[in-house]
Amino acid sequence: MNFTVSLKKVLCLLMAFGAVAIPAFGAEEGQPLPAQVIMALKPDKDPDKMLAERESLATALGKSLGRPVEVIVPLSPAVIIEGLANGSIDLGYLSATDMVNARKAGAGELLLVGEIDGRREYESVWLCLASKPYARIADLRDKPIAFAGRTSTSGYLVPLLDLKKQGLITSNATEFFGKGHVWFGTGYMSAIERVLAGEAEAAAVSDYVFEKDKHLTPAQKSRLKVLATQGPVPTHVIAVSTRLDPEARATLRKALGDFGDKNPGLRDAIFASKLVEADAEAHLQPVVEALALAQRAQD
Repeated sequence: MNFTVSLKKVLCLLMAFGAVAIPAFGAEEGQPLPAQVIMALKPDKDPDKMLAERESLATALGKSLGRPVEVIVPLSPAVIIEGLANGSIDLGYLSATDMVNARKAGAGELLLVGEIDGRREYESVWLCLASKPYARIADLRDKPIAFAGRTSTSGYLVPLLDLKKQGLITSNATEFFGKGHVWFGTGYMSAIERVLAGEAEAAAVSDYVFEKDKHLTPAQKSRLKVLATQGPVPTHVIAVSTRLDPEARATLRKALGDFGDKNPGLRDAIFASKLVEADAEAHLQPVVEALALAQRAQD
């Protein structure tokens, strides 16, 4: 009988019985930049507009990287975070809240943050129809409203925290708006469309959705007004998969910077601002309190 066993077979047997742990290839140093880069965007605008923008982004960023880029728009931020974790997504455009969740999951790290007019934060607003008599958020008691999404920083978490600070709720939005009156969307426009359709009295979104001309048509904007403002809200970020090595991350950071410098109009249309480096802990800190309150609301 031949008792010669290869080293590979021995290691496999040892691993099977838990005697040794063999790290996956590249687990410590990370993986190099893939031949094709996959970038995911949050679904927070009109799908048709996002289709044209993502094609332009793929082309422009691909030139900066010197390799093909595919830009996708998953149904939710959770899908982006999962993709960052399993390596099917290399870059993700996320809210600060989503970035906190991605870091907790070990899926992604902060690569760049948005800087709007020199600021790395913005405000959250409640929008309602301009024809409505409402003058403050307290006027919406027992009225149907729309949040942009359960993980949206400006479209849910910050407004929820503000309601608590005003003494209108202890933890859950239904305490103030009423059972069955709280609706969660899949992005800013989904919430605003509820207001425009008369299905909600107000929608919580980012201030730049109303102030800039990248989400709303002139006709839509003319029908709306800002009812209340709360914040500040940390700007959105570009997350990079933790599976990629430092060199790959540096290459992506530089390419995004080059893309923005050469295509400022397209950059602002997609990311609403220029992209800059920032300390992750400092940028994401304001989200922590709001996330804790949201967690209590679900318990």
